[in-house]
Amino acid sequence: MVFTSKHEESSPPIVWITGGGSGIGRSLAHTLSNMGWIVVISGRNREKLIKTAATGGKQPIQQMTLDVTDPQSVSRVIGEIERQYGGIDYAFLNAGDYSPMRLKEFNLELFHRLNDVNYLGVVNCLAALLPGMRQRAQGQILITASLSAYRGLPGAAPYSATKAALINLAESLQPELSQLGIRIRLINPGFVATELTEKNDFKMPFLITPAMAAEAIQNQLLSKRFEIRFPTTFSWIMKALSWIPYRIYFALMRRLLK
Repeated sequence: MVFTSKHEESSPPIVWITGGGSGIGRSLAHTLSNMGWIVVISGRNREKLIKTAATGGKQPIQQMTLDVTDPQSVSRVIGEIERQYGGIDYAFLNAGDYSPMRLKEFNLELFHRLNDVNYLGVVNCLAALLPGMRQRAQGQILITASLSAYRGLPGAAPYSATKAALINLAESLQPELSQLGIRIRLINPGFVATELTEKNDFKMPFLITPAMAAEAIQNQLLSKRFEIRFPTTFSWIMKALSWIPYRIYFALMRRLLK
């Protein structure tokens, strides 16, 4: 696929990916690096970041450690990226955490942990990104949510709630940001084979690899769509579930539990 951008005749786009040490973030870093884009990845685990940089990509992949739950850490990294490379053109807010939880294992700490990383971590990144993007009147922010956020699923309450919050957040900010020349978009994947989904004790439908997820993002990256979702068939199944009445939906979920 041929990509074009405002940078095509000058410098390549500058990309920042949180959660770049593994999973979708790692594969996406390789994909965008192979396109000749300047890619900076961030995450808490320095060794994983180094592995991402060492295992793929035609252009060197830069690494900067940070914890998205720490606003000062986020501001420091964004400031360093802008000083070294210039304004960020594409910010992939992809850092996330996951653990399943059944009702009998209700865990308050898990709710707080996933909210801090998955939701407030994105808010911290937005707070640090937006001043520069507003000043430049350009930039694109892509938030990784999940198809599981379309409707509450048994065993996923702490996780799916944070992803549903991200969808609402992006929808709420889109009208005002678009007037400022800034695009905010959603990436809603289905089940992707990563260290996090290995925690599931059920057969995951339409399971794809991180490389397949990165390809799906690449294929839709320069489209005008607000939402990038995949795999296609599973996304339509989940969308259909969001449309059916509660009475029918809850009956289906009870059958699923059995």
